Amino acid sequence: MDRTLGSILASYRKKKKISQLELADELAKYGVNVSNAAISAWEKDSSVPNANQFLILCKLLGITDIYNEFVGFNPYDVLAKLNDEGKAKALEYISLLLLSEQFQKKEATVIPFRRKIRWSLLASSAGTGELLDDENFEIIEVGEDVPEEADFGLALNGDSMEPRYHDKQAVWVQKTDTLSNGEIGIFYLDGMTYCKQLKQDKDGIFLISLNSKYQPIKVTADSTFKIFGRVLN
Repeated sequence: MDRTLGSILASYRKKKKISQLELADELAKYGVNVSNAAISAWEKDSSVPNANQFLILCKLLGITDIYNEFVGFNPYDVLAKLNDEGKAKALEYISLLLLSEQFQKKEATVIPFRRKIRWSLLASSAGTGELLDDENFEIIEVGEDVPEEADFGLALNGDSMEPRYHDKQAVWVQKTDTLSNGEIGIFYLDGMTYCKQLKQDKDGIFLISLNSKYQPIKVTADSTFKIFGRVLN
């Protein structure tokens, strides 16, 4: 009778001398949370593991040649055509090649992605408010950790946006002059710059702090008000 996926898994597990319960514990260390009953079902071929579960099972059970073990003879595996003595000699020769720098595979040098972005020299207040002048910027280089949509960055000053944002934290901003209700942005109001949450209701427009000890700031009809952008982080 042909060997099935379940019988192969069971065979390797027994060679490792571990129980189904122990295997379930090992799988949990890789984020695969299954019961020993699920493993029993796999081994009986009444169900099958998904791709991620299968690959981790192979890792834990020491199944290195998945193609030959589960599919059959691999025509592209030249070692499979050799007997044990031939395989040993081939592996010995491969070891010699690896010792020589001439035949070692050259690892590609990964150059981290960098781009230039504007950084405000003045902090945006998350407390009392400070002016953000278009001239008060410098150009800095940033990596992939900064959202691609970001047009500029700045540091916050104050604790009014805690617990989400903290004093001196860098935030990255996408330039826009419109925001949806509830979005967090950088705002200009009567000569001051704020990082706040926008709230619009029947009572008007307000800049809201996430820290409850700060009162909402109302945007009045007489206010000079502008949206600088949307906070992305």
